[in-house]
Amino acid sequence: QVQLVESGGGLVQAGGSLRLSCAASGLTFSSYAMGWFRQAPGKEREFVAIIYSSGSTTAYADSVKGRFTISRDNAKNTVYLQMNSLKPEDTADYICAAKLRGRHTYEYWGQGTQVTVSS
Repeated sequence: QVQLVESGGGLVQAGGSLRLSCAASGLTFSSYAMGWFRQAPGKEREFVAIIYSSGSTTAYADSVKGRFTISRDNAKNTVYLQMNSLKPEDTADYICAAKLRGRHTYEYWGQGTQVTVSS
């Protein structure tokens, strides 16, 4: 079965950096666009970033543009989210998701990794 497993979350001070990873298995990774989402307590899940299957096209939420970078390694079936200049408002559970090329909805979701940014 398909599994998406996130790692790399933790506690960091404002202004610091973290690198999240999402390892995928059970799917043809190179055929999927990969997205990162986040959900803070009491808030709705929100889009953070997406990288398309070839890795050459990315998009970001305005709130993270210029601070976060999404990348992927198709040989390792892994997508990354480099987060720099972290702010307390970035505190959330970060979740990766997979969307088959050409589809509009994400089919597979991970369990999430917690990121806490202290002020």
